[in-house]
Amino acid sequence: MSNPSSTPPDDGTDAPAPVEQGRQSPLKRGLISGTGLAGILISLVAGILTQPPTLWGLLPIALFAVLALIGMDILIATAVAVLSGLLLLMPSPAAIGDLFGASLSETITMIGLIIMLGAGVGELLRVTGAADSIVRAVLRVVGHTSRTRAILGVMLACLLLVAALGTLAGALAIAAPLLLPVVARLGFTRSASAAMMFIGGSAGLALAPFAGSNVAIMTAAEVGYLQYVLYGAGPLAILSIVAGMIIVPWVQRRTVDTGDEYDALEVAEPPPVMDGIRRGPATIAFTVTLLACVGYAIVTGAGTTFPLVALPVIAIVTGLAGGLPAIKVAEHLIRGAASQVKMFMLFWLLAVFFLAVDELKPFDVVLDMFGTELGALPPLVFVAVIAMLGWVGVPGATAAQVVLLDNVFGSLAASIGVGANAWVIVLLFASKIDTYGPFPNANMVGAMGLARSANLRNLLVVGWLVIIPATLMYAAILFFEL
Repeated sequence: MSNPSSTPPDDGTDAPAPVEQGRQSPLKRGLISGTGLAGILISLVAGILTQPPTLWGLLPIALFAVLALIGMDILIATAVAVLSGLLLLMPSPAAIGDLFGASLSETITMIGLIIMLGAGVGELLRVTGAADSIVRAVLRVVGHTSRTRAILGVMLACLLLVAALGTLAGALAIAAPLLLPVVARLGFTRSASAAMMFIGGSAGLALAPFAGSNVAIMTAAEVGYLQYVLYGAGPLAILSIVAGMIIVPWVQRRTVDTGDEYDALEVAEPPPVMDGIRRGPATIAFTVTLLACVGYAIVTGAGTTFPLVALPVIAIVTGLAGGLPAIKVAEHLIRGAASQVKMFMLFWLLAVFFLAVDELKPFDVVLDMFGTELGALPPLVFVAVIAMLGWVGVPGATAAQVVLLDNVFGSLAASIGVGANAWVIVLLFASKIDTYGPFPNANMVGAMGLARSANLRNLLVVGWLVIIPATLMYAAILFFEL
């Protein structure tokens, strides 16, 4: 479950920063520090007294969850959890080095690198104006002369831009200056505008071919992008857009004439792209290269490592087509990637964390104790339990949730007849549905802030109005699949 004050937004986006420790009350800082210290001390004692496999291996996971939920910075919480795991293992210094070295080749570390490269592509889309062109093109095609067309146009523009960049808040930050003048002229309230951007962006995040959590789902289920879209992301994206066409007018009716309208000064047109930039060629080059890379991945079944090649190629082609010198392309790519160094460190530490927990083998003990009961559940009940566990369970980066759930329950799921298509749905629901609720999260707050809205309650209601039909839809798909 996401926590806006502690967890990173989905897939390493640049949503509002978490609350810094220095801005928290002394009581809360003491609670956070005391909890971390207590967990480390307990881990030390347990490490001296026990040997793997041991249920004490669940302590780092519990400590990670608690620290994140009570407000510790997610990177620091992960580091504390890693230390807890190492104290339980009691490895030699050489073994610790081997563990950190082995983690660099883990899938989750590669996902952290993919997030960095995706941020680099986003920076080049911004400076070349290609992102602006995508938004303007959608609004031009769909139309924005009526409210109904504008709702569809805004949601589709957000969907396409988020899917292209693989980041919700980062893409919406680019789109918002273009979209707000349009919705303001048509009289939409801030809450209705936030709902459009949030629903469209969340649908795009599910479809993003190179988003970290989506790559993790495809890797865990051993499926290609096309199969992932057909059974997992596609139904959610379609349902979201259809539901949005009903939800947004409802929100508009509830908030009109309540002081929720925009002021003229808040929605000025964005400044033009700098001189010398060829916006049109950059947009065409980006679109063609992205489609070619996705098509290649579908045809060849390219795995987790393919985005490590595809994303730099997309960035270079877009930048050069936009008229940037090669050295400037490199500078912008590096600048964008550098903004996500913290996320790379997070995913690297998460890889160490999972390797340490794997060596402690707590889930072997759990499965020995409860595996028979879980394995005896009907497949539909089993997947419902795992999906709900992911929804309300492990906080933090969604890719980490996917990896953890697959590591713990993947083999058992396969043994009771849960196929790849059903597993895609389970992992997607477990990792993505908390974007819509039940509690506020960084992506939700980011969309609300970019729409200049301050009414979080309205956006929470919007999220629930998507969750309910999405849950029923996936339940029906799983019923026929299993």
